[in-house]
Amino acid sequence: MDIALEQPARARLITGEEREVPVPATLRYASTDPLAVYIDFPGEVSLDGRGATWTFARGLLETGLRGPAGDGDVHIWPCGDERTVVELHSPYGMALLQFDTGALQRFLLRTYAVVASGEEDLEAVVERGLSALFDGV
Repeated sequence: MDIALEQPARARLITGEEREVPVPATLRYASTDPLAVYIDFPGEVSLDGRGATWTFARGLLETGLRGPAGDGDVHIWPCGDERTVVELHSPYGMALLQFDTGALQRFLLRTYAVVASGEEDLEAVVERGLSALFDGV
């Protein structure tokens, strides 16, 4: 059975002027893609007005809640006991966001209740990926 989770989350965008701007976000997880988590941002906070979705490894979120983690486009690290920083890089620039650590931890625990760590069906994930890649070929 396919299970999907969604959890609203409030982020704070850290600006170049060291101000914090509230940003709505939605954390998502799907049992059909058990190694990934998603953060959705609405159109009003994206550059193109269409919204943005960031996808990264569930393991990166877990590691980043305990200490600095990530390379490439997504970096995560704790900022004190109550906040976690998520740094997102794109061709258009970089966004530095702070999330409530408790909210991220609750979301992560909910994902593990759906698909436990180590219980991910990797064969199905690879097959879906290959199907998507070669669809119509």
